[in-house]
Amino acid sequence: MLDSLQALPQGLRDAAYDNTAAVRDSAVKLADFEARSAALVARAAGRLDQRFGPAERQVFDYFPSHAGAPTLLFIHGGYWQMRHKNTFRFVAEGALARGLHAALIGYTLAPQASLTQIAQEVRAGIAAVRAHALEQGGSGEVLLCGWSAGGHLTALGLDCEGVRAGLGISGIYDLAPIAHTYLNQALQLTPGEVQALSPLRLAPVDKPFVTAYGTAELPQLQAQSLAFSRHREGLPGAVVAVQGADHFSILNALAEPQGVLLEELMGWL
Repeated sequence: MLDSLQALPQGLRDAAYDNTAAVRDSAVKLADFEARSAALVARAAGRLDQRFGPAERQVFDYFPSHAGAPTLLFIHGGYWQMRHKNTFRFVAEGALARGLHAALIGYTLAPQASLTQIAQEVRAGIAAVRAHALEQGGSGEVLLCGWSAGGHLTALGLDCEGVRAGLGISGIYDLAPIAHTYLNQALQLTPGEVQALSPLRLAPVDKPFVTAYGTAELPQLQAQSLAFSRHREGLPGAVVAVQGADHFSILNALAEPQGVLLEELMGWL
């Protein structure tokens, strides 16, 4: 199904990955995310915008919890060219309620940075968060998770030191279809990047990885997750289809203390 996209007219290729158009109330849901994130910041003792690099967006948020606990680290999405970590701070709610430390990292967006540079920034952010967690009495174990483009970056960061397990939520694992859509106007993917930065085209990392998607998502998004789960067959992990969830509402399955995605990820500790 991923390969068949290239044979379609341009308009259909673009629509196959246009989550904003597919979820008609996406603006309402994003506004809700903003409000919930602001509420979390108001009540949690977070250390916001800690710098890990010179670029404006090379900062992370850290919310401490119980001594010796692992850290849930979230990477935001937006097709590597939109959104901001601040919108998604609410995803830390469940992790904090369960006694985990929680963190979010930012990264420079395309076209200001290439996807190669973005991946490098994210790896630096993972290392910085882990070091900070150890300083704050955390275990140094990282439960890495990300949504949409963040799911892709999570898969690329799974081999980083200290990462115990990963969770890709509605992720992109093969960049080849993306190179044939409107999204490539900002990304300007090279053939080398498609090969080197597509988790589906790389040897899978032998660590637990949970591949999650919503059953109300675009077919191409579901196909990306299913293809990656097949690529990892025989390795530790799971595939979770969140019933009725669209590309935005699926994040509640991570943010809620008893959310199915948080439960699944914590199960690999």
